[in-house]
Amino acid sequence: MNIKSLLLGSAAALIAVSGARAADAVVVAEPEPAEYVKICDVYGAGYFYIPGTETCLRIGGYVRYDIGAGDVESFDGARAIDRQDGSENDTWHKNARFTLKTWTGQETELGTLKTYTETRFNFGNGSGVTTDAFGDSVVSANDATNSGISLNFAWIQLGGLRVGKDESAFDTFIGYAGNVIQDTLVPYGSFDTNVVQYYFDAGNGFSAVVSLEEGSGTQTHTAFSVNDENGDGVVNGLDQVTVTDANYTIDSYVPHVVVGLKYTQGWGAITAVGAYDSNYEDLAGKIRLDVNATNELSLFVMGGYGEGDFGDGGLRNGHNFFKLWDGNWAVWGGGTYKFNEKTSFNAQLSYDEGKKFGLAANVSYDIVPGFNVTAEVDYINAGDSDFHDSFDGIGGILRFQRSF
Repeated sequence: MNIKSLLLGSAAALIAVSGARAADAVVVAEPEPAEYVKICDVYGAGYFYIPGTETCLRIGGYVRYDIGAGDVESFDGARAIDRQDGSENDTWHKNARFTLKTWTGQETELGTLKTYTETRFNFGNGSGVTTDAFGDSVVSANDATNSGISLNFAWIQLGGLRVGKDESAFDTFIGYAGNVIQDTLVPYGSFDTNVVQYYFDAGNGFSAVVSLEEGSGTQTHTAFSVNDENGDGVVNGLDQVTVTDANYTIDSYVPHVVVGLKYTQGWGAITAVGAYDSNYEDLAGKIRLDVNATNELSLFVMGGYGEGDFGDGGLRNGHNFFKLWDGNWAVWGGGTYKFNEKTSFNAQLSYDEGKKFGLAANVSYDIVPGFNVTAEVDYINAGDSDFHDSFDGIGGILRFQRSF
């Protein structure tokens, strides 16, 4: 075999292989059509279908910045220790917050299946005032810092049945005490709790709720007891002890219970709630009247009454999970006047049997849709009573909030 024959044979082989590969060409699959997010308008604006499901999802929240100044007693100002000479100074009370919210909705054979979550992230300084073992107020460190993450809501609802983390129906069903920032100058109830509750809406203006609640919170402080080592009446020293002031989380299988009834019409609403604190076996209740006086003016008045006098139950000062006001009774009132679509004036007045009076008023202005600025003034005055010595204070808050 000569070189010419070898080259011709090799060329023929290459042509054959190339022809075989051309006959076996790679087939490229057609691309899958893109699955775009679809708008879901069944539950309101902002919802969209989660791809591949029948569940509608909405994501939102807000970014907020608060600037407070004034007296600590009004909850708006703060105190701090001077870094150079150790004296006490008034200072700003500031807080930045990012809140993330989610909503879901889906129609089922048993009704609408919903969820709601709200998580808050905060950075700021506290009031700078604490209470020592003898009950005296002292100024402590007041550094701005991350103050943790709080899970404020995380509930599931199917039809009228709701379970999970919520705020007490003692407050949510009857409504908060006005459109002011500091609405608890006279407290009207605790908030955070796990719930198992059922809502009923008759469709003719009547609605009702039954809520089984866990409660929340425990407060402790360090105290000192007299130490008479020899038993001869001579004080030899003080023993340090930890005392629980109040614990509003249930301590058995018996839950706290809230029941409520509401009648709503175009003129407004009348609402009543009653509650049972299973820890202290106390009853509390509130009744509220809301009136839409005009298209611009809405008013409300709310009264509360509860068991638990001063000294009853030790150091809890007559309070329970639901009745946080001093004495047996308290009253709140106020309203909102809308100057136009962007500007409103809000006010609240409150007073309880413990001789505590609160006044909060603000002007709220929407600079652009989703961006609101609120300027508020708060005043508190408490007279001498079985619950506290006399004190008063005035302060204010400037709030910037971008909601989305």
